[in-house]
Amino acid sequence: MRYIEHDTVVRRMNGRMVVNTIFKSLFLLATLAALMALVILMYQIVTQGISHLSFSFLTNFASRFPDQAGIKAALIGSIWLMAVVAPTSIILGVGSALYLEEYAKQNRITTFIRMNISNLAGVPSIVFGLLGLTIFVRALALGNSILAAGFTMSLLILPVIIVASQEAIRSVPGELRDASYGMGATKWQTITKIILPAAIPGILTGSILALSRAIGETAPLIVIGVPVIIQFLPAGVMDTFTALPMQIYDWSSRPQPEFQQVAAAGIIVLMVVLLLMNSVAVIIRNKFEKRY
Repeated sequence: MRYIEHDTVVRRMNGRMVVNTIFKSLFLLATLAALMALVILMYQIVTQGISHLSFSFLTNFASRFPDQAGIKAALIGSIWLMAVVAPTSIILGVGSALYLEEYAKQNRITTFIRMNISNLAGVPSIVFGLLGLTIFVRALALGNSILAAGFTMSLLILPVIIVASQEAIRSVPGELRDASYGMGATKWQTITKIILPAAIPGILTGSILALSRAIGETAPLIVIGVPVIIQFLPAGVMDTFTALPMQIYDWSSRPQPEFQQVAAAGIIVLMVVLLLMNSVAVIIRNKFEKRY
């Protein structure tokens, strides 16, 4: 009887190992296929758009002629947009995470709030666009301004930053807190001098991903009525603007083949902006990782 049970256990273990091996192989094949598709897509974008990249492309406004079309208004508009989104979302996100982890009582209400914040991170972006249209554009009468778009995008990425900040705060060793309290530090001093500096690498990682999503989103901007083409630069946060995703969307939707190449050049500019943002954040993160 024992030999039969032993053989059954061995067969089950072998079966699980085979299943795990199959799933690992399928996952590896899917990853390789996705990477190959990404490489092919990037090659097509670069080969089509590199011929349109020039200084005039960065300094010209949008035009109905492909050879005269530029990305100046969209580039400046995206910079204005991120100037609103970054401080708003990071301050609110980190502050909310600190409250939930360090000050809020651990009860059913707190658990319910955390669960809903995690669920909000998976809500489609167009839903946040409708929310921004209702609250910021209509209720607060901000119109399709930079401020309305920035607040809408901040709502979009806020759950991601809160969840990432919570995980980073939880990862701080408890011994650091105990040592700070043992030296006579207050709770606020412990948070500002010990917990936040040690959690900054994780917080910045989540913020990088969130801001990268915000700068490439198009659906919320379409919903709140951001125009695809403007012939002027915004002078303040209450001005109308356009952004890189909106400009690329307009070019890619036009039937002329030349505009497809102009859209590819705009995608290259957007990727360069993302790389610059990520590089700055990675440098700051590595600096704090070496310190703590």
